[in-house]
Amino acid sequence: MEAPSPQAPCSSEAPGFLNNFMNLLLRIKEKLFTWNILKTIALGQMLSLCICGTAITSQYLADKYKVNTPMLQSFINYCLLFFIYTTMLAFRPGNENLLHILKGKWWKYIFLGLADVEANYMIVKAYQYTTLTSVQLLDCFGIPVLMALSWFVLHARYRVIHFIAVAICLLGVGTMVGADILAGRDNNSGSNVLIGDVLVLLGASLYAISNVCEEYIVKKLSRVEFLGMVGLFGTFISGLQLILVEYHDIVAIHWNWKIALLFVAFALCMFCLYSFMPVVIKVTSATSVNLGILTADLYSLFFGLFLFGYKFSGLYILSFSVIMVGFILYCSTPTRNAEPPESNVPQLTSFGFDNLGLKIDENIQEMNSASM
Repeated sequence: MEAPSPQAPCSSEAPGFLNNFMNLLLRIKEKLFTWNILKTIALGQMLSLCICGTAITSQYLADKYKVNTPMLQSFINYCLLFFIYTTMLAFRPGNENLLHILKGKWWKYIFLGLADVEANYMIVKAYQYTTLTSVQLLDCFGIPVLMALSWFVLHARYRVIHFIAVAICLLGVGTMVGADILAGRDNNSGSNVLIGDVLVLLGASLYAISNVCEEYIVKKLSRVEFLGMVGLFGTFISGLQLILVEYHDIVAIHWNWKIALLFVAFALCMFCLYSFMPVVIKVTSATSVNLGILTADLYSLFFGLFLFGYKFSGLYILSFSVIMVGFILYCSTPTRNAEPPESNVPQLTSFGFDNLGLKIDENIQEMNSASM
């Protein structure tokens, strides 16, 4: 009888190890690449493209036509929201009517409109004082502020993987900033860096406040109420501020059809961003959306390669990949809600886009139950 080969145990262990490894990969795939996560990624990148459109049109106006009127551009968007969504509220019956909402919550929506308008203005204004690097880095300050507000206001409870995912996304932003410096996109030192940095921090904090309020309203009340009230008070506040700070800049514009077309393109991109962001927030969360739109600067860069002659760097691809990995990790595990089960908030009664996120969640739960 021949002696058993000494390598036989190793050959028998190899298939077992291979099977375990394949099972691990299968579990990772089932965890990270579900239909829900892929859909969330697609919706988030759609919002990033809208932000990219606003950035490209604004930069084209500033570089080619020397037009720097951020408040005028925001005013046009708020007017669109007012004419569509505020009008819809005006014709709604009962408790969802515009007058009924104003009687009970007018002061709350003034605060929300002020936060939203000033957040848009401060971030754009900061570019005149500080560097692109500072804006990109300090703008991320809004994410921890948003998570803290979600903890206290929305009763969201995070797991360790969520903090790891956020850290990975911020690492991707750092990689993008490094690529900008190497590509020479940060040559402007800024006229007053301290003022610019303070404006970015304040703007990011106001964005966080606006996003938390948006998540609460679209999940507890309705999407149309949020957009209608932001359109109403945003139009009033931005119009008043427009007269005070940008009147002379607007008068100095030499209007032609190209400038008008750029304003229209900006307004449409911003209107689409405002209209669809509540739908995405209802499906996910405000924090998840803000992580997903970190790729907007990268889309702007890719378009800038052709429009503004930007230099390409492989670090941009690495940055995009790192941000997407962090975003997928964050979406892979839902946050826990510590809110008491009893709530005095009325149930949703509207249909269409208002309940789209809720219907998606219900369908996902039904599919998970059926598969189990």
